[in-house]
Amino acid sequence: MGSCLPYLDPELSVPERVADLVGRMTLPEKVGQMLQLNAKDGVRHLIEDLHAGSILHASPDRVLEAAALTARTRLGIPLLVAEDCIHGHSFWEGATIYPTQLGMAATWDPDLVERIARATAVEVSATGVHWTFSPVLCITRDLRWGRVSETFGEDPFLIGELASAMVRGYQGDGLDDPTAILACAKHFAGYSETQGGRDASEADISRRKLRSWFLPPFERVAREGCRTFMLGYQSMDGVPITVNNWLLNEVLRGEWGYTGTLVTDWDNVGRMVWEQHVYADDTQAAAAAVRAGNDMVMTTPAFFDGAQEAVASGALDEAEIDSAVRRILTLKFELGLFENPRHPDRERQAAVIGGADHTALNLEAARRSLVLLANDGTLPLAGGFEAGSGGRAVAASGTPPRTVAVIGPNADDAQTQLGDWAGSSGQADWLPDGHPRAMIRTVLDGFREHVPEGWTVTHARGADILTVGPDPEGAFFPDGQPRPEIVVPAEPSPDMIAEAVAAAEAADYVVAVVGDRIELVGEGRSTATLELVGGQVALLDALASTGKPLVVVVISSKPLVLPPSAHRAAALVHAFNPGMCGGRAVAELALGLIEPSGRLPVSFARHAGQQPTYYNQVRGQHGTRYADLTQRPAFVFGQGLSYTTVAYTGLEVLTDVLGASDTLRARITVRNTGERPVRETVQVYVSDTVTSVTWAEKELKAYRQVLLAPGESREVSIELPVADCSLVDAEGRRIVEPGSFELLVGPSSCDDVLLRAGFTVKE
Repeated sequence: MGSCLPYLDPELSVPERVADLVGRMTLPEKVGQMLQLNAKDGVRHLIEDLHAGSILHASPDRVLEAAALTARTRLGIPLLVAEDCIHGHSFWEGATIYPTQLGMAATWDPDLVERIARATAVEVSATGVHWTFSPVLCITRDLRWGRVSETFGEDPFLIGELASAMVRGYQGDGLDDPTAILACAKHFAGYSETQGGRDASEADISRRKLRSWFLPPFERVAREGCRTFMLGYQSMDGVPITVNNWLLNEVLRGEWGYTGTLVTDWDNVGRMVWEQHVYADDTQAAAAAVRAGNDMVMTTPAFFDGAQEAVASGALDEAEIDSAVRRILTLKFELGLFENPRHPDRERQAAVIGGADHTALNLEAARRSLVLLANDGTLPLAGGFEAGSGGRAVAASGTPPRTVAVIGPNADDAQTQLGDWAGSSGQADWLPDGHPRAMIRTVLDGFREHVPEGWTVTHARGADILTVGPDPEGAFFPDGQPRPEIVVPAEPSPDMIAEAVAAAEAADYVVAVVGDRIELVGEGRSTATLELVGGQVALLDALASTGKPLVVVVISSKPLVLPPSAHRAAALVHAFNPGMCGGRAVAELALGLIEPSGRLPVSFARHAGQQPTYYNQVRGQHGTRYADLTQRPAFVFGQGLSYTTVAYTGLEVLTDVLGASDTLRARITVRNTGERPVRETVQVYVSDTVTSVTWAEKELKAYRQVLLAPGESREVSIELPVADCSLVDAEGRRIVEPGSFELLVGPSSCDDVLLRAGFTVKE
């Protein structure tokens, strides 16, 4: 086919090229462009017979094969190659795997998150992948849900800050940048409002509630240029999100003016037939999905025949398919794929994947993601050290050598440290053993490599967490996808505990590393309990009974309910799957080589029965506790300790009567009252004291991170548009109501530590 064809002419505008190409396509070719298919079992059939517009889960070899096959098709329309590059290039051997989104959120640092996404895009784009299904904008509500680790936590404002940063990092300076990849905001919307924590269950949620908390992060990234949105699995008010006209067309494309591309989640269209039972067959489901505005249909091969049959029967107008195809082709032209299909580039891969600069960024992220939740002064160990050559701690003269016993099932479990959407998490079959062990530093590695010369590090596993067995309902779901194996908790082992106790008794310090495993995490892997599984509680109880200083490190996908022995430990550190450098970061924190600065992006429950435990609860209930238990969480949103103390004083609102279009200005003084430096996260909340509808008691509206040397004081200025002090009224309108407000400023969302100052919004 000659290069004179208009759609191949880069001098023409994108709309002109799209119009010319659509006019040349047959109906099967158009429908094929709407298909995103799983490349696990090969790509030839997908490209030659189904005319697929996109593939995902393609091994490196299959990406190359698919590119060659596509070049030989009639129109030569390049593929969009997609992958779940969630916290790094998840399934590329040698790629940099960062902390999970929840770990990133604990940094409270949009600039750091943007740099992580930019580095990820640089690695991903070198491998022939154009599209990542990230970031996740779901709000954590029920901690039993299996996908908590993929979120940025429980607060819409923080989610919006971090998700926007991630989109900027992925998409770079524009899609014509060869290192840019398409960002995808998911799961639109309300997917995380589960019933009993069960994944993809009906989201029992009103439109007003959606507008109040679930939609604002999506609206922000839509208006800021996130080019693709992925739809949630669930139904809402009886209507699957895939065909929810109000959400997709009235709100997203209508009110927000979104012109980007929509992609379903895995087999959403097929699920409406075989799982949700709202359509009788694939033809009905395909017609409904296209009419609702879906563009790319993920892993529903039956859509190919179903959509064509719907056109043939008159149930669907071909012009509706054309609209979806135009949006897909627009992405391909804007990415420049017709001129440069961005195939895998081995030279660039060697230069950028897993490079030293990305490893350094990963270590920074791991350090910043750790949250110190409790400390009686035991940390840093022996009062703390300075870093010597190679990062090994240097003990002060006269400090006697010590022994550290590093114990627990997650102390040396490299792949668990990475979390979900990484090499061994089960979504890809070409990395059966996970990411290279040599790239990962576990907690045991970290202590062995960074304790002072002369110190001894011992190790005992102490407990197992689980084994797995077949699902009694069968090996496969009705659509042919494999069912995950079910978890069988391990029994406590007297021999393993005895070995651990002996190691503890012979040590000066005990570091117990516990948590969860990948079998308890992810899609379809919600949990009925939040307690430590297997022999871990018995292990912690036994270690506590030795009387040795006990530091508990939790490496887990989400907040867990910890036993009394953990709460009574000398120190408690939480790591939300801190990535390849996480073990080094934990050891550095314990040794005082770095300062703890992470803050919780999500609240911790004391008991699974407290669900949900998020901080911005709506006012109005009988009492403030259960009959048998407090409602107070174990740890609250925004909480985290440092190795120093910071005093907050002198909160002052500079103008206490304002109009709705004004900007609130305030100031507060923070002072480092200890002997170590600190990165303090000054958190700003607002409470609307009397509202026309029930509303949250307080909401995060801003925050500032301040570096303070020992003894240093600083006045922190606060500027907050009054327009941000809004609520959603009974009519579903977001407005600022006149009346009395309180500004709350402090180190966490806990009422006990917040300073308050009033202001008034006038009529």
